[in-house]
Amino acid sequence: MIVIIDYGVGNLFSLTSSLRAIGAEVTVSSDPDVIRAADKLILPGVGAFCDAAAKLRESGLDKIVVEQAKAGKPLMGICLGMQLLFEKSYEYGEHEGLGILKGSIVPFKDVLSSEYKIPQIGWNAIRFSGDVPIFRHIKSGDFVYFVHSYYAPLDTPSAAARTEYGIEFASAVAEGNVYGCQFHPEKSGSVGLSILRGFCEL
Repeated sequence: MIVIIDYGVGNLFSLTSSLRAIGAEVTVSSDPDVIRAADKLILPGVGAFCDAAAKLRESGLDKIVVEQAKAGKPLMGICLGMQLLFEKSYEYGEHEGLGILKGSIVPFKDVLSSEYKIPQIGWNAIRFSGDVPIFRHIKSGDFVYFVHSYYAPLDTPSAAARTEYGIEFASAVAEGNVYGCQFHPEKSGSVGLSILRGFCEL
């Protein structure tokens, strides 16, 4: 059973539909007991980092996510959910993340020239090398769908894929049992479904 963690921030319907389309058994829950009983966890997220982090902490689910990640349970963060896995974000100030992965999330506006629109919205290629289990069914250079104004730098220790948008940034991360996608697999057509399938097979 895959549990999508419901903390009030996330595109739950399309993600649930995508997982069911590939035959996954999935439920959406904010119940700590259900989350602990899951085989795998997905942390979704849309909106502002500070608001999402606050909602996680108010619900107490921040501790559950960290606990389960440390216990070795496969965990995937998607978009803002990936960013929350890091130590901090500089989105409208400086805000503390879950600290599961080392590094910080920083703004595009500090590095992009005026020819690049912020947020980055649309399809772009991800490139990876080596064995990244969630990418076993896709190839480096495949296109996925992005919507974001902040990013993890390419020198992030857990960087597992890179994408170019004015600069190269870490578009996916992987460290042990923890994975993250800056893009939206659930909005990325057959490539996205293949990535979700790779996660389900862990």
